Amino acid sequence: MGSEETFNWLRAAELKHSRVAMLATTGYIVQGAGIHFPGMLSSDVSFESLSAMKPLDAWDAVPDAGKAQILGTIFIAELITESKPVHYTMGGPLPTIVFPPIDFSGVEGAVLKKKQDAELNNGRLAMIAIMSFISAVNIPGSVPALVGNPAF
Repeated sequence: MGSEETFNWLRAAELKHSRVAMLATTGYIVQGAGIHFPGMLSSDVSFESLSAMKPLDAWDAVPDAGKAQILGTIFIAELITESKPVHYTMGGPLPTIVFPPIDFSGVEGAVLKKKQDAELNNGRLAMIAIMSFISAVNIPGSVPALVGNPAF
């Protein structure tokens, strides 16, 4: 049906999407709770003003230069993970966390495997969560558990 290279590519994609979804879900919850950094994001946009908005509206209010910095950082991280001497589709290691780099060499193999499985499972749940959040914002009543929540 598929090759080892295809499986590795799909697993890497799942892992990357899981990590992004975990960050997005956490960020959405923090933003929705009104938690924010002190100070100004730019000369005319404060973190507090963004915190008063719904998370997707806050993204729209971020200046274009800020969005470019975020997307540029993502691009660099992607470039680093994809530019390994032996690509993961050819037997190299799956993508790791780029920043901060974490050394897992001292972790016992069975413990590391269990934690990697937990990361994938938590990421799968986070993918469902962030899509539920986006659905709740764009289609009122589509996620009954979120009806009446001020973040949605």
